[in-house]
Amino acid sequence: MKYTQELCPVIQKEQLNKTTFSFTVASKTAVQSMKPGQFANILVEGKTLRRPISVCGFSRKEGFIRFVFEIRGEGTAILSQMQEGQSMDILAPLGNGFDIDPQEKAVFVGGGIGVPPLLGASAPYGANATVLLGFRSKDAMILADEFKANGADVRVATDDGSFGHHGFVTQLLADRLDEAPCDVIYACGPKPMLRLTAAEAEKRGIRCMVSLEERMGCGIGACLVCACKTSADDGSEKYLHVCKNGPVFDSREVIWE
Repeated sequence: MKYTQELCPVIQKEQLNKTTFSFTVASKTAVQSMKPGQFANILVEGKTLRRPISVCGFSRKEGFIRFVFEIRGEGTAILSQMQEGQSMDILAPLGNGFDIDPQEKAVFVGGGIGVPPLLGASAPYGANATVLLGFRSKDAMILADEFKANGADVRVATDDGSFGHHGFVTQLLADRLDEAPCDVIYACGPKPMLRLTAAEAEKRGIRCMVSLEERMGCGIGACLVCACKTSADDGSEKYLHVCKNGPVFDSREVIWE
């Protein structure tokens, strides 16, 4: 895994809702080897540990990386206060991302703050992508219009029924797969959603790639905090690390507990 430490000036900041922020930073080096589904470990002023933030989108040609994150604690609250012109100290790109083939018919399933990593991954697919998004409510909804602008068929579910389908996004997945087959499913979000998505894919014989979230320390596989149980080729169990071996795994590898 090749990564670099880089000071990246913030060139655009936007608040998407009460707790979710979008930051676009300029990058000369880290962006050059980046792929969808990877993440960065960002230094937080006054904190010892960096914070892992998924990459929402990037452009090697234009030299930028975009991060979309939700305030979930003191560290992300501090990050959210950064302003345009300040610089983020990032380690990137980290982890293994999505292997994409825009010629395939793909379904993307995102839940909550698991939605942002799918924006960059789905963009090359255009109309070959169906994007299924799940949120707590309409107020929590983010990025749906940007997925639509990329040409995807976008469908939304909310837990409280305030927008779109009233219920779980995994029901939208079952409905979509009943309509027509697809070649691959990409998913990122809460573990219960990923488990149900993986089960639906296995039942139908569809390849499914899931992006896992675990608490991380170093982000490079040294501290061994972010272990997850997986199945080896011989059927035995083994522990891999989300930061180094993931965050993207074949859903059939993951032991869902």
